[in-house]
Amino acid sequence: MGSPRQRIKESKGDAAFTWINYSILLTMVIITLYPLIYIVSASFSDSQAVVSGKVWLWPVQPTLDGYEAIFKHKLIVSSVMNSFYYMIVGTLFNVVLTLLAAYPLSRRDFYGARLFMVLLVFTMMFDGGLIPRYLLVKDLGMLDTRWALIIPAALSVWNVIITRTYFRVTISSELLEAAQMDGCNDFRFLWRIVLPLSAPIIAVISLFYAVGHWNQYFNALIYLKDQSLYPLQIVLKDILVQNKVDMSMVADAVEMAEKDALRQLLKYSLIVVAAGPVLVLYPFVQKHFVKGVMIGSLKE
Repeated sequence: MGSPRQRIKESKGDAAFTWINYSILLTMVIITLYPLIYIVSASFSDSQAVVSGKVWLWPVQPTLDGYEAIFKHKLIVSSVMNSFYYMIVGTLFNVVLTLLAAYPLSRRDFYGARLFMVLLVFTMMFDGGLIPRYLLVKDLGMLDTRWALIIPAALSVWNVIITRTYFRVTISSELLEAAQMDGCNDFRFLWRIVLPLSAPIIAVISLFYAVGHWNQYFNALIYLKDQSLYPLQIVLKDILVQNKVDMSMVADAVEMAEKDALRQLLKYSLIVVAAGPVLVLYPFVQKHFVKGVMIGSLKE
């Protein structure tokens, strides 16, 4: 009788199938990672090496000129700070409203919950359109203010639905009854019991909202005219799509490199800066991500 640790010999067909699978997966990984590696390498390379096409995989003549130029560019610095403001304040605003909407709707003893859910879902299906939204923001006096990028996107009905479902699946009615017997009111129950048990779903919706605020572009394009309020994505669009960089705003740019070469270098450095916060944020919520999404998406 063979040892339990003895490896079962694969047939030639199984071995070929495994080899093909690994080959396809490795090819997909290379195709996915190479553009990212190239962008990072180009951002740390000499501007002339980038323009002449000498950068393939690793940085050529490593330098921080691109990142120095970014932090000397007044509009880029202000746009990065604006994006952090919109992401932090907007996400906090979104999460609070989502929890306050989802928890009452998850309570089976909440009279009218079905009607409110119908009204919320109705807003997912039907929209007044761009012009009514613009006129509403204008009449509320939010044009050219930071609130124009926070209030109109204050609540995602989809996030309310998955959060509500998470509460119904995770927070049992017996737990609520026990808390009420101990004299716990609804607000205290939400703060002391529901929220500590809801870390996975809070992490998930926070990530969704944060990424949405960090990447938001269209609302800023419509509602903002003041460049001092621009988020990073608007500046990134000007540089990547329209190839516009006001070199007069970059101190000592002539000493670093020629203007055209510096423009190319700025593109790659700015892409890294724009993608960095989201890539840094994800690992901290990754452990909650799958659990929160799966439980929140269960059918009742």
